[in-house]
Amino acid sequence: MALIYIVEDDKNIQEIESYALKGSGYQVCAFDDGSGLDEALREVIPDLLLLDIMLPGEDGLSILKRLRANAATKALPIIMVTARSTEIDMVKGLDQGADDYITKPFGVMELLSRVKALLRRIKPMSEETLLQYKNILLDRERRVCTVDGQSLELTYKEYELLRLFLSNIGIVLTRDMIMGAVWDTEYAGETRTVDMHVKTLRKKLGEAGNLIVTVRNVGYKLE
Repeated sequence: MALIYIVEDDKNIQEIESYALKGSGYQVCAFDDGSGLDEALREVIPDLLLLDIMLPGEDGLSILKRLRANAATKALPIIMVTARSTEIDMVKGLDQGADDYITKPFGVMELLSRVKALLRRIKPMSEETLLQYKNILLDRERRVCTVDGQSLELTYKEYELLRLFLSNIGIVLTRDMIMGAVWDTEYAGETRTVDMHVKTLRKKLGEAGNLIVTVRNVGYKLE
């Protein structure tokens, strides 16, 4: 799965971004400023960076310029995030090497759409081929699911639902997050579609279906 770094000093926005991306199967590390980012980059270069412009200390445009001047991060896909809506700020970011930008306030689906589109362009094979948890194995290359070595016949949505769970082991996924990730849309307050698909998926998984736990009044998690 793709690894995404977030640099955002607003904790509420940082949490929304992190939760949305994790719910779509991405690994996420979030930082409040450029110093935290620099430490992480010395260890691992991510697949994509969400970089806010207005930051304490060094601002996002300065960080962007510095990253583009570094051979290790020169090709790192970067989406600028800003509350500013003036054209000049957007142009500055793009001129200095940003791959895309998104302005606050933004919707979760807009964020996910831009991230997915950029990853498709830059690194289309960023996700792992095999996803496994205990006796459940998902082979994305062959699009096959097995439990204890026995192949299962899953519908397209059941398969995508299981892929989402396997990409987020132990993480609680709200019904809205599941709708956004699997159905690629938002249905405010809609729960029946998700609940019915989870029910049929559990049934097809047999005893392994008990690994999908209901989190009351929130959603589901694989544990």
